[in-house]
Amino acid sequence: MSGTHKPLTGQDRPDYAVFCGVDVGKSDHHACALDPSGARLYDKALPNDEGALLAVLGRLSEHGRVLVVVDQPAAIGALTIAAARSLGIDVGYLPGLAMRRIADLYPGEGKTDERDAFIIADAARTMPHTLRRVGTDDETLAELTVLAGYDDDLAAQSTRLANRLHDCLLHIHPALERLLAKQLDRPGVLALLAAAPTPAALHALGADGITAALRDGGSPRLARTLPAKILTTLDTQTLVVPGTTAFGRVIGGVATQLRDLHHERRALGRDLEARLEAHPLAQVLRTMPGVGLRTALKILTIVGDGTAFPTAGHLASYAGLSPVTRKSGSSIKGETRSMRGNHALKSALILVGFRQSERPDQPGLLRPQTRRRQAAQRRPHLPRTPPHRRPVRHAPRPRPLPPPHHPPTHTNHRCRLTTPIGTPPRGPAPDTGARAPPREAAGPLRSETRTQPRGRRTKTPQSSR
Repeated sequence: MSGTHKPLTGQDRPDYAVFCGVDVGKSDHHACALDPSGARLYDKALPNDEGALLAVLGRLSEHGRVLVVVDQPAAIGALTIAAARSLGIDVGYLPGLAMRRIADLYPGEGKTDERDAFIIADAARTMPHTLRRVGTDDETLAELTVLAGYDDDLAAQSTRLANRLHDCLLHIHPALERLLAKQLDRPGVLALLAAAPTPAALHALGADGITAALRDGGSPRLARTLPAKILTTLDTQTLVVPGTTAFGRVIGGVATQLRDLHHERRALGRDLEARLEAHPLAQVLRTMPGVGLRTALKILTIVGDGTAFPTAGHLASYAGLSPVTRKSGSSIKGETRSMRGNHALKSALILVGFRQSERPDQPGLLRPQTRRRQAAQRRPHLPRTPPHRRPVRHAPRPRPLPPPHHPPTHTNHRCRLTTPIGTPPRGPAPDTGARAPPREAAGPLRSETRTQPRGRRTKTPQSSR
C-alpha cells in the first residue's frame, strides 16, 4: 500500500477498544488483540485467507472500535489491510526498526511470532507516536505506486546490464569501448552489437552493413558518421584477446536485453504520464521548478495529497531534511544534518534542488545570496565585491635585524678559555698582603689518565674542603 506514514497522535487517534497487532507471514499470520487495560482478547495464529481474516476481525469489532497494526503494509500484508478496510477498521503500520527497538524494552531475548504480535499490539496501546498511517485506498494512487516501483526495477536492471556491456567491450577491445561508451543507450548501437558483437564480425559487415544496422535499429543520425569511426578504431588493434568468441555471445545477449528494457521503459513512461495526468495534483507537481515525471511520481506516491502534514516543516522533518539540534550544557551546541527520515523522498527533493540550481533564473529553492553569487560568476567583466576581511586592531611590531657578524681581531686563533692538554696547573697567587679565600684545585682533564679506579666512589672528608 502507498501513501504517507504520519504518526497517529493527538486528535488523529480516537479512543479504541481493541488494539490488534498482526505479525504478518507468507502463509500464516499471528494476531494478538489487547483491550485498553492490556488484557488479551485474542492470541492465535491467523491464516492468510480472506475468510479467516474477516471472521476474526468481525468478532473483534463486537468489543468496540478496532485498530489493526501490521509490520509489513505491502506484499504479504496487503490482504490483511484490505480485509480490515472492508469492515471499516482503521489500519496502522509499525516499522520494523522501531519494533525491534521497542522489543528491547521488554524482558526476554527470544524472537517468536507470538512475542512480536504482542509487542506490536502493546506498542499501539501505550506508544501511539511510533505508529504510521497506511495510505488511502485510492485506485489511481495505488496503480501509480505499483507502476513506479516497476519502473525503478527496470532502471536498476538497465544500469546493471549497461555496466556488464561496458566491461565486456573493455576486455576484448578498449579503443572500441571508448568510442561507443557514450552511445550505448542508443537503440541503433545496441542493434549493431546484437548483430555483430565481436571486432571480426564488425569487420565482416563493412561500412555498408554497419550503416544499415544503425539506420534500421533506430539511429539514422549516427549512421552517417559512426561507421567510419568504428572501422578506423578496429584497425588500431590487431591482437585477438583470448575468450573473444565467448565474450561475443555475452555482448550479443546483453545488448538484446538492454534494447528490450529501454523499449519497455519508454512504453511504461508513456503509461505513467497518462495516469499521472488523471490525478488532481498532477498540475501542481508538474509546474514546480525542477520536478519532472518520475520525480513527481515519487513525491506523489510517498506524500499523497499532503493533508497528513500540517506545515512544510513537518514534511521536511519527515523527509530528514530539517537539521537536528545537538545541545548538552554549555560545551556542545550546534545543528547537524539528519541521518533518518524517508530516504526515497529525501533523494527526490535533493534532486529537485540540484535541478533548480542549474536554472537560477526561476524563483523557488535558492536563496538570494546564492543567486547573486551565481550572477556575478556569469558576468566576469563586472567588478566583484571584495570579500569581507577582519580589520587588524594592532599593527605588527617591527622585529630588529640581527647584528652583523664581525670576524675576530686577534691573531691567535686558539680559544682563550681553553687550556691545552698537558699544561700544568697554575701555582698559588703571590702574597700581596690581602688574604684571599682558598681556591679549589682543578680536577683532571678527560684526556688524562684517571687515578681512581672505576667503581664505588669515596666521599671527600668535610675537613679537606
